[in-house]
Amino acid sequence: MTAPPTSPSAYNAHDARDEPERLAMIGVVVNAALAVVKLLAGIFGHSFALVADAAESLVDIAGSAVIWGALHWGRKPPDEDHPFGHGKIEALAGMAVSLLVIGTGVGIAAEAVRQILSPRTTPRGFTLVVLVIVVATKEGMFRLAARAAKRARSNAGHADAWHHRSDAITSVFAFVGISIALIGGPEWKSADGWAALLASGVIMLNGVLLARGPFAELMDEHAPEVAELATSTALATEGVLGVERCEARRSGRAYRVVMHAEVDPEMTVAASHRLTGIIKSRVREAMPEVDSVLIHVEPHQAPETTHR
Repeated sequence: MTAPPTSPSAYNAHDARDEPERLAMIGVVVNAALAVVKLLAGIFGHSFALVADAAESLVDIAGSAVIWGALHWGRKPPDEDHPFGHGKIEALAGMAVSLLVIGTGVGIAAEAVRQILSPRTTPRGFTLVVLVIVVATKEGMFRLAARAAKRARSNAGHADAWHHRSDAITSVFAFVGISIALIGGPEWKSADGWAALLASGVIMLNGVLLARGPFAELMDEHAPEVAELATSTALATEGVLGVERCEARRSGRAYRVVMHAEVDPEMTVAASHRLTGIIKSRVREAMPEVDSVLIHVEPHQAPETTHR
């Protein structure tokens, strides 16, 4: 896991968190246009690999729509029914999209095997031009979405970005398969089906890889780099004599930190309360992506000295 930025000046945190949502909506429009183009080209160009590629784009449309909804809902502030916020919906959406991708890969694989066993017509040459345009467009969308997801630290945005890369990869397989079928002639027309089968494997693999981040978030996996920076920030605060423990977990595009800070046993409740406020503000200043810091105050016990 990449370490979080240590300065709020690195980027505007609010703009960065909104960017994946905007790109997800753009992705819906782009995927819809490409899906129509690939589906028509696949049907009239006699290429199942291109039809499979169109199916993958249709899944991307559904995925991007789900991601957009999750990103939009996930940034809502806490309310009475959800005092810890709505960030978990992003992980749920990421997991749902991952399962959708895997299911699409399985369906494409089954149809590809049928096409290989009983190949039909050799694909048309114009389908290659369509695929070149698709690959360039999808790779560009991947790079934009990946940068936005990294800045926002969004698992859902990351899943959306890899949809674009997955689509580009399947298009490359389709391009290779169609090229082999065209160059090899009728005896090689099954290459189109093999291309679709290989593409299905990539789709399923991407689905499995995409599921890892949302799964870790749903399981409240510890974020050690966030906890370490929060700990060092607290220890640098006057009045903090130690940190007994510190845990951090992701929730949507933000982190939640729970810390046990040790203070002078003689410190008053009022003074310790003021100190926790200072720690919270400094942790958030060091890491703008931390939305919540819960601090338990513990009495500090000096290590016992050994007398001889």
